[in-house]
Amino acid sequence: MRLPVILSLATFGKPPSARRRALAAPLHKVALLLRTATLLRIALLLSLATSASTSHAAAQLASAQLPSAAPGSVGFSAERLVQLDEYMQRLVAGGYIPGAVTLLARHGKVVAFNRYGTADPERNITMSKDAIFRIYSQTKVVTGVAMMMLFEQGKWRFDDPVTKFVPEFKQLRVFKGLRADGSMKLDDLARPPTMRELLTHSAGFGYGLSADDPVDKAYSQSGFLSATDSTDAIQRIAKLPLASQPGEHWRYSAAADIQGYIVERIAGQSLADFMQNRIFGPLQMHDTAFYVPAVKRQRFVALKAYDATSKSLIEPSGVLVFDYSQPPGAASGGAGLVSTTTDYSRFAQMLLNGGELDGARILSPATVKLLAANHLAEDIRAKPDEPFAARSGVGFGVDVSVVLDAAKAGTLRGEGTYDWNGAAGTWFWVDPKNDLIFVGMIQVMNRWQHPQLQNIDTETSALVYRALVEPRK
Repeated sequence: MRLPVILSLATFGKPPSARRRALAAPLHKVALLLRTATLLRIALLLSLATSASTSHAAAQLASAQLPSAAPGSVGFSAERLVQLDEYMQRLVAGGYIPGAVTLLARHGKVVAFNRYGTADPERNITMSKDAIFRIYSQTKVVTGVAMMMLFEQGKWRFDDPVTKFVPEFKQLRVFKGLRADGSMKLDDLARPPTMRELLTHSAGFGYGLSADDPVDKAYSQSGFLSATDSTDAIQRIAKLPLASQPGEHWRYSAAADIQGYIVERIAGQSLADFMQNRIFGPLQMHDTAFYVPAVKRQRFVALKAYDATSKSLIEPSGVLVFDYSQPPGAASGGAGLVSTTTDYSRFAQMLLNGGELDGARILSPATVKLLAANHLAEDIRAKPDEPFAARSGVGFGVDVSVVLDAAKAGTLRGEGTYDWNGAAGTWFWVDPKNDLIFVGMIQVMNRWQHPQLQNIDTETSALVYRALVEPRK
């Protein structure tokens, strides 16, 4: 670029210092012009990049979204479905949740897809349909699908000992109580836990979510969820006691995290890569991952926690407050994923379709049926104090709870419905009998202690089936 510097001849007749000032003045102006032009160019490029990113996200959402249908065409009463919408609006208006996104689909077609409130009250960001949520334990269902993909390939069997894949667990001990000095009494392992027990939370492992339980306290202090890699995580868990002998009780645990590490060992690649290459990519789940890149951070919903003492929403803390700004050292197969309502609806619809969506075959119909069958030992279900006792009408499959008897379970969901929830309040279910799926997303920890939120999954379920007035359509 040629600089339009024009100097007067009189300048050269001045003293050197004055001459330098005279020469510098127009150059300084040119430099300012160049700097301003550069800044404007950078601002324009950033604006174009942001606009392109937003447009790209919108295009991805449109391309990935399931087709829509009028409620009446698939058996729903539009008038009655309004009550589901009103219920969610009341939760926002009452200050119980900052915002939410819900999606209902039947016969593979969306009949209700709504957003509510704000994604981040402090920044006054309105909730969007492509908002990104921490799905925590709904990650387990994805890990269960990964396990069943390897099952189809003959890589493992339900009655295999877990030690076949994790030899580090051969030295596990079992908690038997506390001594007077506070140290643990430990028993030898009667037998290794099986893969079936690992998949149904009956292997005896702890988790680290209860500060009052000695085993859970040990799991929390181990920091296995923040391990540098999966080998480090396994080694930390191997040093911890089981809460009970394998096959004795149903106990919510680190089982799905261990499953994730087993996927890595069998597949020979990271869990994140396996899921991206084998599940998320084929299903067009564009925003599901173990971290949120900077370009998507604006869509990441703020996390809150319910405080039972003040009865208000506060900033969360604890073992589940992860850093999502970069990929984790060890991807948590039990709690690590983020996702959108659209993405997770595609995952749920794939399951409802018998393992396939839009030409992408993830599992066979027989494998999905096996995943959603009850695998919990009858010895456990015979005990009245177990959460999935026979009287509950609900069993447990591969990382999902399953409705076995709708009357005993006291639900309007069809028998065979399977589901799971996330720690920040997300929930979903797949109902093969009625050919429908539902996905709900909020971001409030401890919602089970919140009187208005503890039954949000059953409340929305009742409203959905109340609106399904022509189920034969």
